[in-house]
Amino acid sequence: MSKVRLLVGTKKGAFILTSDGTRKKWDVSGPSFGGWELYHLKGSPADPNRLYASQTSSWFGQIIQRSDDGGKTWNAPGTKPEDLMGSDGMPKGESNMFLYDTSAETGRPLTTHQWYDGTQKPWEFKRVWHLEPSLTDPDTVYAGIEDAALFRSTDGGRTWHELAGLREVKGILWQPGAGGMCLHTIMFDRTDPGRMYVAISAAGAFRTDDGGKTWRAINKGLKSQYELPDPDADVGHCVHRIAMHPSRSNVLFMQKHWDVMRSDDAGGSWHEISGNLPTDFGFPIDVHAHEPNTIYVVPIKSDSEHYPPDGKLRVYRSKTGGNEWEALTKGLPQRDCYVNILRDAMAVDQLDPCGIYFGTTGGQVYGSATGGDSWEPIVRDLPAVLSVEVQTL
Repeated sequence: MSKVRLLVGTKKGAFILTSDGTRKKWDVSGPSFGGWELYHLKGSPADPNRLYASQTSSWFGQIIQRSDDGGKTWNAPGTKPEDLMGSDGMPKGESNMFLYDTSAETGRPLTTHQWYDGTQKPWEFKRVWHLEPSLTDPDTVYAGIEDAALFRSTDGGRTWHELAGLREVKGILWQPGAGGMCLHTIMFDRTDPGRMYVAISAAGAFRTDDGGKTWRAINKGLKSQYELPDPDADVGHCVHRIAMHPSRSNVLFMQKHWDVMRSDDAGGSWHEISGNLPTDFGFPIDVHAHEPNTIYVVPIKSDSEHYPPDGKLRVYRSKTGGNEWEALTKGLPQRDCYVNILRDAMAVDQLDPCGIYFGTTGGQVYGSATGGDSWEPIVRDLPAVLSVEVQTL
């Protein structure tokens, strides 16, 4: 029987939840890296026991962790554990592992981006938001960064190099929003090894067709009337998350700051599919493993009130590729619930029937083994959940 492994990143450590294919009983292990923010963990499709994790702290900095045994043990690639500790016994930050493409003369990034007040500001590394291992090589992994940039490692996370062509797509006009400016979505086209999609909060969506050398903005049809006076602006749209089904790589679904959107031409143009949702604001969006037209979102009341409308936690499902949505409530709290579900905190497994999982800022992880028809809490009272990924083993 297949097994399922959930990788849960929280504000205070990482947790691994495992179950057999019935998904009725779960073992919970953790926390690993207790006290640190674990923005994202993800397993390699080419080697399921190869896991990568982003361990970060506003005080100590950024460390990449790697496990080669499914999360039983971890190490920072290329280092001994003692190399990460200072002489005083405190952890040393390793944020200098991520160096933006810079001028040889000055050592400064070649470009700048727009700051909140409209002035130009040099790029500054803050943290790794998202890790996306290659589909075919466990030693190759991509990292989405704040300030927004894309890095790649081809030696198992030991060294990282920026794909600086992305910032050439009007990066000088990118401007952080309320949550900063992070590259949070990285998706590969399984039918075209050269094609990749990324999305950046407060900058938009972008696509490469040559393996990351050159990029183009793919934001035609997005409307951001409150943030962008120009209705035809190429960049500056606040994209929260993009999803696609691996069998249909030209069809993309997007949860934007406001609006749920769809593209049928690989991002060439977008149209709104919010339909009858109670609000079109939210963060996560995902696609059913076996039904390419079935998608899931979790509406949040507004950009200032990050909790479900009416205090009712409801996942919404569309089986028609958008516009027609149904509320999934069985097993979810329907009163006095004021949690949020962040952009990386929803995942689907590959079993049949498909399992859906999401974590909340209240520390609950919910699961459905019925495609969303009913839900059960897998674990409660974890630290605030930042990300949820699932492996079908």
